[in-house]
Amino acid sequence: MKRLKILRRWFARKFGFARLMCLALLVIFAGIRLWDPPPVQELRLRTFDMFQLIDPRHKTVRPVTIVDIDDKSLAQLGQWPWPRTRIADLIQNLTSNGAVAIGFDVVFSEADRLNPDQVASQMRYLDDATRAKLRELPSNDQILADAIKRSSVVLGETGQRAISAEVDKSLPFTGVATVGEENAERFLFEFPGLLRNVPVIEKVAAGRGLFTIRPERDGLIRRVPMIMRAQGNIMPSLSLEILRVVTGTPTLLVRTDKTGVKAIRIKGMEIPTDRNGQLWVHYARQDPSIYVSAADVLDNTVPPDKIAGKLVLVGTSAVGLNDIKTTPVSSTMPGVEIHAQVLESVLSRAVISQPNYALGVELIAALIIGLLVIIFTPNLGPVRLVLAGATFAAILIGVSWFYYSQYRYLIDFTYPLLSTTAIYLTLIFASFVREQRQRKEIRGMFAQYLSPELVEQLTPEKLKLGGEERELTIMFSDVRGFTTISESYKHDPQGLIALMNRFLTPLTDVITARKGCIDKYMGDAIMAFWNAPVDDAQHEINACEAAIQMLERIDVVNREREQEAADGGHVYIPLNVGIGLNTGTGVVGNMGSDLRKNYTALGDCVNLASRLEGQTKEYGFPIIVGSSTALAAKDKFAILELDFIMVKGKTEPEVIYAIAGREDVVHSGPFQRLRNITIEMLGCYRSRDWQGALDAIERGRRSEDADTLAKLFGLYEARIKDFQINPPPEGWTGAYALLTK
Repeated sequence: MKRLKILRRWFARKFGFARLMCLALLVIFAGIRLWDPPPVQELRLRTFDMFQLIDPRHKTVRPVTIVDIDDKSLAQLGQWPWPRTRIADLIQNLTSNGAVAIGFDVVFSEADRLNPDQVASQMRYLDDATRAKLRELPSNDQILADAIKRSSVVLGETGQRAISAEVDKSLPFTGVATVGEENAERFLFEFPGLLRNVPVIEKVAAGRGLFTIRPERDGLIRRVPMIMRAQGNIMPSLSLEILRVVTGTPTLLVRTDKTGVKAIRIKGMEIPTDRNGQLWVHYARQDPSIYVSAADVLDNTVPPDKIAGKLVLVGTSAVGLNDIKTTPVSSTMPGVEIHAQVLESVLSRAVISQPNYALGVELIAALIIGLLVIIFTPNLGPVRLVLAGATFAAILIGVSWFYYSQYRYLIDFTYPLLSTTAIYLTLIFASFVREQRQRKEIRGMFAQYLSPELVEQLTPEKLKLGGEERELTIMFSDVRGFTTISESYKHDPQGLIALMNRFLTPLTDVITARKGCIDKYMGDAIMAFWNAPVDDAQHEINACEAAIQMLERIDVVNREREQEAADGGHVYIPLNVGIGLNTGTGVVGNMGSDLRKNYTALGDCVNLASRLEGQTKEYGFPIIVGSSTALAAKDKFAILELDFIMVKGKTEPEVIYAIAGREDVVHSGPFQRLRNITIEMLGCYRSRDWQGALDAIERGRRSEDADTLAKLFGLYEARIKDFQINPPPEGWTGAYALLTK
């Protein structure tokens, strides 16, 4: 057991659990095929039905004529059963017209109810002389027996599920001998009872055969037993007995091997069967031309060539006599025509068969193709995988069809195809699971850098170089005075890394939660953007909300650090973040080299966002946004105009704004007063009313919450004093050129 486990682990490590599972499937499917449950049988049988529908037997000769007890005959001659004298007339007319042999697909199991002695006993009001004269007449059964004796007639018998009366051993039976390794009896279908004809006609018939037809589970007649056991005796079928009689074969020879019956020999031919002695009927399309009405035979109005030199079967197509069967080529075929189909296919050497070695061929095919799939499928790409699957399926179906069309052998392709398909799908599923696991690992890795939406959209196409032009909202954030903070950790580099992770993590969470994509970390700085790769109709608002939440998260971190510093007795340096936001058209996509790529954004809007982040310390507001961002967010946030600037490297000036809070701040008294003072100051400043601007600044400094605008007032005061000494040139628009990035 231990060695087995070691071997299993070695194989799984060497070849993979999926292949090991597929080998187990090979064994399981082989066991299912050997067990051969009904669903497997029916699938196989349906396949053989399809073959016969596509390519039925083509009639080249018509050696059989059916004398049909049809609705016309019943209408003219009365209900069935007819008097035996009429049957005798039928036989006599057929024989005189040259019938080679006559087989009855009916059984005369009881004495004729119209026998003269029966009539004499049953009819009332007859005088004694008439009764005596009737009793002296020969019976109808005897008249039929005499007609049978003068002709070559094979009587039909039928097996019964119920045990019937003991068989009269004095009546003749057809001799059957077994040639081979096994006794044929144990493979044959057995009927406990046997319904025979009345003895007077049994004794004189040239042969006797069972016309019993055994349907499959679905009710279709595909195979007809050629020999059967009935009430302890091996007996031929009606069609086989007709062939024995016309060939003059004294004894039927049944060939067997270890798997069962292989064939039945009669003089001049060998009939292949399945292991149970059944012949696969090679059906032709129904042929009305082989039918003649029994009424026409009795009237001698049938063309001579319909009877002369023919094997004649007497049966019925009348619906009321209930002998209609379903076959692969017809849903309403009279039972007598099935016997005719058997005779035609045997005599024209057009039989089909499922050889006993077919099971071995199917198992070997399943094994070989299954192993090829197990070996090669995991190494193939998707297109080759589909082509390989289609090729294997085509090979199986093609080989099966080739053997049917060329040799009339029934080799089942459904079992190897099912087995191979199961293995194929198992390998595909295993590959899918493996790829999903790898994808999950990739998601886990990239989720540290990208938004969940971007990770979900990671595809080979996304990983190509190149990009697309989109409207983006760009964010740059940076920690103010981080150099001073990092110097305090110069003896504790691990502590600095922990601090960076501590404040970058909540900031990242906020950005991704608001549908942003983290572009990159640059030390203590973060670059992010919105509206790519996933469309976001509210990207400006989401970016502004993320910026405010980032400040709130930093406040939480600072309070925690301040408490930790107080508890630890070390210096506390707060973290202050500046954030720049700008909206504009940029290019976004995977950029880089063949070895390393980064999903990033480029463009003028990106550069301006970076510049705005750098100006937060100059204007004294932690969040500064461009005009496009401010315009989109003005109804949701407290927006305060700051300046009209010319960024270094740009030729067009830009109005910039500060975000002072959410919508609730907009309606507060302090913010309204500060905004009004700022608007007044900017109006005076841009109209060169330097004193008016300074007066507005002074009033602002005396107002409530003046600290909020302290840096802004100081910046403008310094500019105005400089302009008072060095006035701006004519045509000045109020734009201020930034000297630094």
